[in-house]
Parts: sequence; C-alpha cells; structure tokens
Amino acid sequence: MRFELLDKDPGTRARRGRLHLAHGIVETPVFMPVGTQATVKSMMPDQLRDLQVEILLCNSYHLSLRPGHETVAKLGGLHKFMGWNRPILTDSGGYQVFSLSSLREINDDGVRFQSHLDGSTHFLSPESAVDIQAALGSDIMMVLDDCLAYPASHFESEKSMRRSLVWAERCKKHFDAVAPPLQSLFGIVQGGIYADLRKESADQFVGMDFPGYAIGGLAVGEPKPLMYEVIDQTEPSLPPDKPRYLMGVGTPADLVECVALGIDMFDCVMPTRHARNGWLFTNEGHIVIKHSKYKDDPEPIDPSCKCPVCATYSRAYLRHLFMADEILSSVLNTMHNLYFYLDMIRRIRQFIEFHQFDQFLAETRRTGAH
Repeated sequence: MRFELLDKDPGTRARRGRLHLAHGIVETPVFMPVGTQATVKSMMPDQLRDLQVEILLCNSYHLSLRPGHETVAKLGGLHKFMGWNRPILTDSGGYQVFSLSSLREINDDGVRFQSHLDGSTHFLSPESAVDIQAALGSDIMMVLDDCLAYPASHFESEKSMRRSLVWAERCKKHFDAVAPPLQSLFGIVQGGIYADLRKESADQFVGMDFPGYAIGGLAVGEPKPLMYEVIDQTEPSLPPDKPRYLMGVGTPADLVECVALGIDMFDCVMPTRHARNGWLFTNEGHIVIKHSKYKDDPEPIDPSCKCPVCATYSRAYLRHLFMADEILSSVLNTMHNLYFYLDMIRRIRQFIEFHQFDQFLAETRRTGAH
C-alpha cells in the first residue's frame, strides 16, 4: 500500500490524498459503503461501480461465521466470491463482538463469544483476527481492538486502551509472519473520551509503524461535540504521511466536520440502513418517504440531485413502493442515498483542491446537518 498526500486546504486540516492498493486506486477523502455480509444490501456490484464506489467495507466477524473464511478462501478470496474487483477493507470483528456484550467474555488473550446465528462458542484472538482477514484477502485489514461503550471511566478506558495496544502488537507480529504482501494492516487508536489516553495510544501506535491509523471507539453514544473534540485532540499525534480512518461515522455533516479535522476515510451503515427505512437524504434536509404528503408528489427526491433515481422516479412512486413493501424500494432508496454520500465526498475533494474547503464547511454549518 502507498499513500500520496496531494494537497491541503489552507484554512482547515482537510487533506486530499490517494491510496494505491492491490485492487486499485482510492481517492481520499473517501466514503466506504458497508457490505456487511459480502454485499451492500440491495445493491449489485455493477450498480456500485456505476455509482463510482471506490472501496467497500466488509465484516470479517459475520463472514467468519457464515459462510466461513475458509470457504471464502477456497473459492478464491472475497473479491472473487462477491464479484467485486475494487479494493476492500475488512474490520477485525472487535466492534461486532463489543455489540454482543451479553454473549461475550473478554480477557487479555482475546474474546470468547457466542455466535448470534446458532449460539455456538468461538474464540477470537489477535492472531486469529489476522488469519481470518488474510483468508478473506482484503486490501486493508484492521487490528483487533477492545471497544467500550459510552460512558466509560478513565480507569476503564485506560484498561481497554492498554489491552488494545497489546493486541495490536500481537496482530502486527503475526501479520508480518503470515500475511500476503499485497495486504496492509491498520492500527486503531483507542482511549475513550480522554485526551491523555488518546495521545498515549496514538504515540504507541505510531511507534509500531503501521501504514495507516484508525480512530476507533467513537459514535458509541457520546455527544457529537465531544466526538469532534476527541478527533481534534487526537489527529495531531498521527503522522501526516499516513491515512487516517474514522470508524463508523457518520452523517453527511459529520463527513464535512471530520474532513476539516484531518480525516481521510469513513464508513457508516447510515445511508443504506436509512434507505431501507425510507429515510432519504437531500440537499435541503432529509425526507421520510412514507409520509402521506408524498402520495401525489410528482417531484424527484431531490430536484438538484443527478442520481439515476432522481432522474427517473417521483416521490409518489417511491412512496408507493415503500408502502407496498416492494424490494425495488430498497434498491432505489439505497442507490439515491449512496449517490448522495459519494457526491458529497466528491464535492469535498473539489473544494480542498480549490483551497476553498473552509467556505464549504462554513456553508454546511450555516444550513445545518442533512
């Protein structure tokens, strides 16, 4: 993996970059749609390519349980398995195990958990997290980390942060021994909402010399201003020549705010999950398509949007599909929401290149979150 830093916005910390990965080039800042089970729900790979998706996120936890990472490896790896020839980032499963708190037992060796599918017991260690992702063949894999819910005390956060550092060292040692040369391993900075812990975590990770660094453990219930504050305090400790990835964030406004704080990579289920629930993003704020006021509305979702859905279908038709529980509802809504996010990221890149991102940021704040 190689990261080029192409440009910086003079008024903020926003950066324009380029990731060179085994399966293609990724322009940054970038938004990664989430393909939890080797699919972005309701989307075919060709549709994602048409939307100019550059990289997907897939969940190693889910894929290791079903169909099994060994099965995926036998079938040629994740790219061939799902018919996707562009880059893929896989997470380690740490967040998914964290979300199954009633079904897991964590210690310094790893995590023992029960499958949410059949109740079977599994053990995830730093080494097995690397093995699973190596079998899947993703371009970027993540270290196993210990993720805490908000709120957590300084004591709990420090214990979790130190455990994550030990696990990361084990991940990197195992990765260096077994991983194919075309895969890369990113570290994940932890430390809760505490600036001293975040700085110590970042400094330790930088000392391990990962090719990229994620900021994890946010968007887990903390107030939005606090999330921005943690990112603001953590970013200066990360090397400028490596990509920064904010995990699991967020709204369109979050993307703009966090790019201004120096973040390069994002993923979030929000555009796809909201789409399936009839929540559609527009430049004038969101709309909930099931509302009766759209029953006879001939307008597109967003008159200013250039996506295929807005070019063809009315709000009335999309409401009809949603109320009739038609599969096409999820397809069209997801296509629009993904286009909206990806177009937002494209515009962010352009404003950075024009050295006018601070103006775009100010306008976003003035008009409010989408």
